[in-house]
Amino acid sequence: MIKSMTGYGRGEACGAGKRVTVEAKAVNHRYSEVVVRLPKAYMVLEDSIKKIFLQGISRGRVDVFVNLETDGEVTRQVKVDKQLALRYYKSLRDLAQELELSCDVGINALYSLPEVITLDEPEEDMDEVARVVDAAARQALDGMMGMRIQEGSSLAEDLFLRLTALRRRIKAVEERSPFVAADYSHRLQERIKELFGQTPVDEQRLAMEVALFADRSNITEELVRLNSHLEQFQKALASSEPVGRKLDFLVQEMNREVNTIGSKSNDLEISRHVVDLKSEMEKIREQVQNVE
Repeated sequence: MIKSMTGYGRGEACGAGKRVTVEAKAVNHRYSEVVVRLPKAYMVLEDSIKKIFLQGISRGRVDVFVNLETDGEVTRQVKVDKQLALRYYKSLRDLAQELELSCDVGINALYSLPEVITLDEPEEDMDEVARVVDAAARQALDGMMGMRIQEGSSLAEDLFLRLTALRRRIKAVEERSPFVAADYSHRLQERIKELFGQTPVDEQRLAMEVALFADRSNITEELVRLNSHLEQFQKALASSEPVGRKLDFLVQEMNREVNTIGSKSNDLEISRHVVDLKSEMEKIREQVQNVE
């Protein structure tokens, strides 16, 4: 069954001292594209996250948002650079002597100087962090794909109904088509009578004119191709493969045949059916834009 290109999924996993949340939002797109947004310190994980989502989609744009929070307490070490503090102190004392000022440098002044005291962050196990992010990302992908499948089922149901409506209209055109030439012949004869009264008419010339009209207005080939496209469209809807581009192409071809029927038929009743066909096909075209 077909899949929609839109969907949303969320995943969460804990480990390596982190709580990881991944959200994935998929929208329509001509090609497949995955955009990952995560903290700068973890950009090294971007490619692996992209690969996870690209395995699940063949068409559409997916925005992936990754949030990492510290899970529990983090033990950070305070590091004091004693040698640097001593050099600061000696330099300040020498400067005070040279300027003949009192040297009143306390501990508060020393520890506020740059890099005397630093916090040593615990080193993270990036392999373990990557494992946790991977688990959350796959969970988000599963949720997103579930929604895409569910929406795809609704799309297929709607499209099947619209195909049924198209077939009814096409059948009405097929039933009307054989009478077009005969009606034209009748109208032509009535028009001749209006113009020339009871003046004899060259029946052979009249028959030739009607035959030419019948040939120009013949839509048999267009109807055959249109029905063939409908069959292919219906088979594609039942496929488990990505068929969005194929459906889009078939809609264009069906539109082409319907336009040709409208221009060739030269019949008011068929023209009305053509208007209805084009209206229904426009709705199908809009729905197909959502199919993967």
